[in-house]
Amino acid sequence: MSFSEKAILWLHIVAAIFTIGPGTAAIMSTPRYIRDRNTVLVGFLLRTTRIYAAGALLVLIFGCILAGMEHKFNQWWIVVSLTLFVVNAVLLLIITRDQRHAVTALVQSEEVAAATGAIPAVSSESAEDVTESTAAAGAQPLTAITGDIKVAAVERGRIASLGGVTALIWIVVLVLMVWR
Repeated sequence: MSFSEKAILWLHIVAAIFTIGPGTAAIMSTPRYIRDRNTVLVGFLLRTTRIYAAGALLVLIFGCILAGMEHKFNQWWIVVSLTLFVVNAVLLLIITRDQRHAVTALVQSEEVAAATGAIPAVSSESAEDVTESTAAAGAQPLTAITGDIKVAAVERGRIASLGGVTALIWIVVLVLMVWR
């Protein structure tokens, strides 16, 4: 292996370590903060996921350069790894879309609560708790807040499941790269 191939291999490994790991951690922690209705932190995690997903393209670029330099594009584990990378790229687009929808739903529920004077319980986990707390305070049940919180809960579940699938795919790609 020549020096240039070793350099590209190290860039490939460093890009994988510093982009895929933190990006996956940001995705996996998003559902917790959606449940807590922490709009600021969910927005931060959305930006973090976008940045690391874009950075993960460096892994693909360096991997393709290395496979081209070593003439290994015809090996099955390279083809499988590239295919799984593309699948993960699509899943990352879906996850960022769901994170954006969750942020929008949380912001809308906060705006409706502020406009109507209702203060939903921050520690509650379900939309029913919000309607009970607003009804107990003498306010009408706020269907807008309830609907937005239900949307955020659906996005939370989708992000959790797709994040798990994404992490498993990254592990499979890692095993293929190490095993070869």
